[in-house]
Amino acid sequence: MDLLSRSGTVAPGAALVRADDQRRRHGRSALALATLLAGAGISHFAAADGFERIVPRVLGASSAAPLVVASGVAELVAAALLVRPRTRRLGAACAAGILVAVFPANVQMALDGGLAGAAFPLGSPVASWLRLPLQILLVWWALTLTRRLD
Repeated sequence: MDLLSRSGTVAPGAALVRADDQRRRHGRSALALATLLAGAGISHFAAADGFERIVPRVLGASSAAPLVVASGVAELVAAALLVRPRTRRLGAACAAGILVAVFPANVQMALDGGLAGAAFPLGSPVASWLRLPLQILLVWWALTLTRRLD
């Protein structure tokens, strides 16, 4: 369907079509991030040992398990908030905060050269370092979902 009139101006309904498309893309993006966060949150419980090993040493070994549980729960809550349009912006803000909060663990993993004894990519020093800029992109992604759609 052509949204331009013969004079080359935008047809009256074009803005509504664009807004609907934008909402659909925004919703799909939020669901994709929610899926990623839910998977990460579940893995905090399924493979807690690996996550405990990358908690920065300055936080102390005794705090590793509770921090892994807390971050797993936080990721699951953010994922749930992202699913509903009414709570999507809050979920996106929470997701961005969580991603920033766990960044030091990713730095620790890179400094350690990956997880010792783990298969690729978790055991790879290169993959561990490449994960850091990826984390920044994930924060940006979450922040794009905090904007209000009119």
